[in-house]
Amino acid sequence: MDLQARKYQFIQELIKVDKASIMDKLENILKKEQALERESLLEYNKNIDKAIEQIEKGECYTHEQVKKMSEEW
Repeated sequence: MDLQARKYQFIQELIKVDKASIMDKLENILKKEQALERESLLEYNKNIDKAIEQIEKGECYTHEQVKKMSEEW
């Protein structure tokens, strides 16, 4: 079954839902999934490598530095 057919079948089942609690749960799932927009594993690993390079170059702040900076806000 292709994606379009699955969507149509899901919509047919959704029309039958008669409990607000179920609709709330489904809406929350959709909102969370749409908000995540996950990056691929390759992108994730590249970002970690980039962060490690920045740390090694000293392009970061220590915890103490950040605490001090936040006190000045």
